[in-house]
Amino acid sequence: MVLIAAAVFSKNGKALVARQFVTDMSRARLEGLLDAFPKLIQSEKDASLRQHTFVETDSVRYVFHPMENIYMVLITTKASNILEDLETLRLFSRVIPEYCRTNDEKEILAHDFDLIFAFDEIVTLGYRENVNLAQIRTFTEMDSHEERVFMQIKQAQEKAAMEAAKERAKELKRQQKEALSRGVSARPGATGFGSSSGISSSSVPTPSVVSEKPAPRPAAAASRAGGGKALKLGAKTKNEEQFIEELAQQGQAVTPVAQQGQRGAQAPTSTFTTSNVKREPVHIRVDEKIIAVVGRDGGLQQAEVSGSFALSVATADYNTVAIQLQNNAPAGAQLQTHPHLDKKEWQTSSLLKLKSATKPFPVNAEVGVLKWRLPLQEEEQLPLALNVWPQESSDGCQVNIEYTLQREDLQLDNVVITVPLPAATAPVVSECEGSYEYQKSRSQLVWTLPVIDENSSTGTLEFTVPNGHSDSFFPVHVAFSSQKLYCNLSVDGAQLMDGSAPVVYSIETNFGAEKYEIV
Repeated sequence: MVLIAAAVFSKNGKALVARQFVTDMSRARLEGLLDAFPKLIQSEKDASLRQHTFVETDSVRYVFHPMENIYMVLITTKASNILEDLETLRLFSRVIPEYCRTNDEKEILAHDFDLIFAFDEIVTLGYRENVNLAQIRTFTEMDSHEERVFMQIKQAQEKAAMEAAKERAKELKRQQKEALSRGVSARPGATGFGSSSGISSSSVPTPSVVSEKPAPRPAAAASRAGGGKALKLGAKTKNEEQFIEELAQQGQAVTPVAQQGQRGAQAPTSTFTTSNVKREPVHIRVDEKIIAVVGRDGGLQQAEVSGSFALSVATADYNTVAIQLQNNAPAGAQLQTHPHLDKKEWQTSSLLKLKSATKPFPVNAEVGVLKWRLPLQEEEQLPLALNVWPQESSDGCQVNIEYTLQREDLQLDNVVITVPLPAATAPVVSECEGSYEYQKSRSQLVWTLPVIDENSSTGTLEFTVPNGHSDSFFPVHVAFSSQKLYCNLSVDGAQLMDGSAPVVYSIETNFGAEKYEIV
């Protein structure tokens, strides 16, 4: 079998890409063979209707494959094996979608050298090499495992530097706000819960539901420290305040930048569904989030659970309420209470109680009273394990994904697993627990499971794609929510500070994934 040349023609007979594989043929002779091909197929009325076709002349054979707007053509000797020619033509045809998103002339010309390099991996000196599509991709890209490891280490170092810079910026902003608060008097119309006699509510975000229209702002002249028009650090502009008020009237929660910079027990940044719990005069909100990065071959790269316990009271009758907790947090969990709470009571009886009644909780404001952090050391500690197994073959790539609920005491709701795909590649799903959606614009497959619990602790998704390689399906992102906490902290009751009477309270809990990836 001798392959003379391979070429890509447009439907109107224009040669877009051509590669000669033999050295004993002149350029003029090859150009003559290429010019003859459009004339030969014009005589074949049904040529465009055939899947694989060939045309013979006195000296050569043209084996070609129609592909939408183009023809993939092989020029061989007449003594070559037609079956081997067709098999080689099939591999050439599969190479084109690997490098070109579409089969139009502009896209082919934009990737002409990529196609020529790939053709050279298939045929050497006129003879077919024993390679598949995955090997061609590896050879042309010169893929290196050492380079990937180096880049991953570099990205991890850059990310760590950025996180350190963000922490430093938050610290500077906090110090700046403290300096401003020491030198600036209280704003006109401010409520009393922000004074030194009570717990400040600036360490937590504003409530997620805005039920009342914000009070009108005081006059601009009254809020200025002086009569000048100089800008003040940390101050809001008039347009910004007006924009925030409009969002609040539409029911959108807005957290001021100054509050975001505060340290302490804060609500997770991940998005949770709004709770339908009826709010009592004493309302408790517990938010917990998990950050996990797992290697595709196993092993934790980063894993941590953090949470916050926030309290809000509706009237001054309950601003000294004490909350009794049942602390069943796992070993290694680091818990920290608000400085105004009695640490001895917490350590001995898990009671969240004020040190002094002269520093009560603020009214109609949410304040963080407890926060915790739990580093995870083993992959088995994760609530959900995901096994992503791509398998390359000559026909493309087959991907099997299996999830396993490792904490069967948890119920995960609205689980969404997002798998990236090679560009311009539609998957063929053969097995799926739950439902799936192919998002063509984002080149990703979204796998959705309404509930994962002990009755559905395992499930699989299996699909195939005609091209791509193993790295095309990572990182895989996982999102979920749960009404049960990872660190088992529960409320046993609420009472007045002196313990004289119980207090009616409401509680809402949220546990979700802020970042959950398989990389």
